[in-house]
Amino acid sequence: MKGRMLVLDEIAGRKAAALLVDGRLEELAIDPVGDVAIPGAIYRAVADRPVKGQGGIFVKLPGGSGFLRQISGVAPGQRLLVQVTGPAEEGKAVPVTARLLFKSRFAIVTPDAPGLNISRKIKDEERREELAALAEVGMKGADEALGLILRSSCLEAEDEAIAEDIAAMRGLAEAVLADVTGGPELLVDGMSAHDLAYRDWMEPAVDDVDANAGSFDRHGVGEMLEALAGPRVVLEGGASFLVEPTRALVAVDVNTGPDTSPAAALKANIATARDLPRQFRLRGLGGQVVVDFAPMPKRDRHILDQVLKAAFKGDGEANLAGWTTLGLYEMTRKRDRLPLSELLP
Repeated sequence: MKGRMLVLDEIAGRKAAALLVDGRLEELAIDPVGDVAIPGAIYRAVADRPVKGQGGIFVKLPGGSGFLRQISGVAPGQRLLVQVTGPAEEGKAVPVTARLLFKSRFAIVTPDAPGLNISRKIKDEERREELAALAEVGMKGADEALGLILRSSCLEAEDEAIAEDIAAMRGLAEAVLADVTGGPELLVDGMSAHDLAYRDWMEPAVDDVDANAGSFDRHGVGEMLEALAGPRVVLEGGASFLVEPTRALVAVDVNTGPDTSPAAALKANIATARDLPRQFRLRGLGGQVVVDFAPMPKRDRHILDQVLKAAFKGDGEANLAGWTTLGLYEMTRKRDRLPLSELLP
């Protein structure tokens, strides 16, 4: 199918969402098993003990602990509000931040970051003026420390829907910011897979939505998940690459298949580089990444550098470190979701 298709279903009784673009899986979200701190959740926490040498402090959460890197002005025993920024690695504290964001489909309310801002992706000056007026009305009388960002999805949205989102996020922010008394407690839960899809995947607008039971099987999402469960990714011409996470890093190995010519190696390497951000996103992988590209002349590395830079341009949490003396390529990527291996039955 051509176009953008949002598919909503369940896996083992848990909500799941997939975004297909021209029939290819581009985004995936599955609710986790059990009581897990979901990115975006907001907690009232109690500062515990600083960690020397790491520039952070542990904070007490209900049923566990978090790790906060911004420790300026934070003292042990202090009550504070924190937001989960990513999944916790096994045996480690949940990563949290004190910089809260109250985010909806159209609006983001930003405590301690005042100002009314509109996404730079919206170029139409007339529309920007209309949105500025909506923002001013929606935040009138709010605490001066509260800021607002109107997202790019506001371009084609109804003014009433935008105003409702502004009011909802402002109200939620004001209620949470006033609730700092007491012990560790969950104040705002993380979003379900379905809610996340409606919030973050609707720009550009989808062409169709299938939210009926069995939708994953109808659109082949189940088969796509089976492919993601294995390490091998098939490319054209018999080439492939393997994505294999270990405790220390994610290893990627590129194979050209039967054609071992320099041209085939470059082609396979370029195809791998273009697909890596999608593979990491769908598989929920991050941390240190080492790529063993197919052998090619050093003079062609600059081509691959440009392809990688373009591919990861939209992945703001990636750092492309470059080539090692052994000819491997290193990068890091923030862990922003649970590994797919922990979400599938």
